[in-house]
Formats: sequence, structure tokens, C-alpha cells
Amino acid sequence: MKGKYSVFVQNNRLRYEFTISRNITIIRGDSATGKTTLLDLLNAYDRDGDSSGVLVKCDVPCVVIGGQRWEENLQFIHNSIVFIDECNRFIKSEDFAVRVKESDNYFVIVTRDDLPNLPYSVKEIYGIRESGKYAGLKQVYNEFYCFAGKN
Repeated sequence: MKGKYSVFVQNNRLRYEFTISRNITIIRGDSATGKTTLLDLLNAYDRDGDSSGVLVKCDVPCVVIGGQRWEENLQFIHNSIVFIDECNRFIKSEDFAVRVKESDNYFVIVTRDDLPNLPYSVKEIYGIRESGKYAGLKQVYNEFYCFAGKN
């Protein structure tokens, strides 16, 4: 994959809009900022589709992988944006780094740790912050901001 991909994820309370422009993007931040919630929404949509109450818009599939079968699952995913939560220890492994380098996917990794095995840009480290609310509704917009000081 090459180029930029806009991702829109929404349920009845939250909305995330962001653009992925490189093959590895890191999301960092404090607890309770919405990082894992984003992945939970994507997982719900992947599992239950429209009946999940989640709307996902992107020109390529957005999938969440994790657990012991990550490598097996990854071999069947192509030309997609792959999201991975920090609770998966494999993200620090050399095997994972090799699979990422060989892959035709983009990766969004939620982690507070450094990942020295992966060649990611400091310009592709982001956090999530609230940027507003719908009037009269309890929907919260979340946006990505660059962790390296670029807004």
C-alpha cells in the first residue's frame, strides 16, 4: 500500500477521524484517552458489522489483530490497516518486526513502549484528544495529535 488513508470510526457516543500516511503509526498517551476504545470499536464492527452500532469508513479494510494467533491471522490480511493494542507482547518481538517489513499492510500500534525493532518515524507518533462535542448530544469527537510536538 502507498499513500494516505482517511479513517472514520463512529458509534452513538464517540467519533474518531484521522489519516494514516505511513506503514507504521504509533498511538501513545495516558490511560483513559480513548486508545483501546478505538480498537474495541473496530473489533466490534469487524465481528458484528452494521449490527454493532459502529460505522467505519475507509478505502481499505481496518482490522484488529492480537493474541497467540497473530502471525497466522496476519498472513491472510493484505492491503489493510492493521490495528494492534499494547497488551500484545509480540509487538516487541523480532518476528513481528520481520512480518511488518514484509507486509503490504499499514500498521497502527497502540503502545507506550519504544519499539526499537520497527522503523517508524518520530513524525508518526500520535496521541488522542477530545476536540469538541455535538450540541445537545453526548457525542465526543476525538482527533489525533502528533506526539512529537507537531499539531
